[in-house]
Amino acid sequence: MSYHIIAFFFGFLLDLVFGDPYFLPHPIRLIGRLIMGTEKRLRERRREADEHTAFLQGVWLVVIVLCSVAIVVFPLLFMAYRLHTHLGLVVESVMTYQILAVKCLKIESMKVCRCLQDGNLEQARRAVSMIVGRDTDCLDEEGVAKAAIETVAENTSDGVIAPMLYLAVGGPVLGFLYKAVNTMDSMVGYKNEEYLHFGWAAAKLDDIVNFIPARVSAYLMIVTVFLLGKPYSGKSAIAIYRRDRRKHASPNSAQTEAVCAGALGIQLAGDGRYFGEVVKKPHIGNAWRRAEYEDIRRVNRLLYGTACLGEGLCLLVLTACYLWNIN
Repeated sequence: MSYHIIAFFFGFLLDLVFGDPYFLPHPIRLIGRLIMGTEKRLRERRREADEHTAFLQGVWLVVIVLCSVAIVVFPLLFMAYRLHTHLGLVVESVMTYQILAVKCLKIESMKVCRCLQDGNLEQARRAVSMIVGRDTDCLDEEGVAKAAIETVAENTSDGVIAPMLYLAVGGPVLGFLYKAVNTMDSMVGYKNEEYLHFGWAAAKLDDIVNFIPARVSAYLMIVTVFLLGKPYSGKSAIAIYRRDRRKHASPNSAQTEAVCAGALGIQLAGDGRYFGEVVKKPHIGNAWRRAEYEDIRRVNRLLYGTACLGEGLCLLVLTACYLWNIN
């Protein structure tokens, strides 16, 4: 337990310092390749699959990917600790670091901010296309800024707080299983003709595993808004959260977006274009002012504040449990 607490802290610290170096292979990218390869093999067997067959293929995708991840991660961590506790501590710290995405999220969104600041809309569109799933070639400056803000707000839960909670409870094994589910949802969880049935299992499982973390993330972000003070509005964050937290097809995605929209005094979401088709979505928040590139900096402060608050609370609970057990 003590080594888990130390690894949990140092993994978070490593993420804040180093982020995700592009020259190093990343386990999440390997999971992405596993998902693509498994999907390809499953679909090759039945190219013209009916709805039921596509659904079963999607279930098999989830089972194969999750089992493969567990079979790799658990023995690696177990053997590291068996060889030497210090080696196990290092391996767990590195795994924890690889599961979190605080600095990476900030770096990618700030690329969009700098392009908008320089007045280069085309580069801003390209930069934001790397972190969102929608079509970006038709977005104006405000649309690009809003897309980046929404991504940071949503991924404060998906990329930081949710994996942090699963890491705290079950270490890197549970953390990587969560990331595998989240990655599958981002790759096959679309509601278009190709993935409506095939991606159903992955999308529903992602909804389930994110249900509690999304709400915990929203509450942590609300507390962070009050701690940071100006230029954020805590009262508006609470009001918009209560009103708009369910305004999304997913039961989880609008949780932190609603807090962010209220805190910044802007309107997020609305209709978006995906694969050339317009998808109707309700707005989140009030359009008290237009979103601007500076809001990307502001939402990143919310990201870091929420992440540090979540880490601190998790460490507090883990330490309390450890002290309780030894006494």
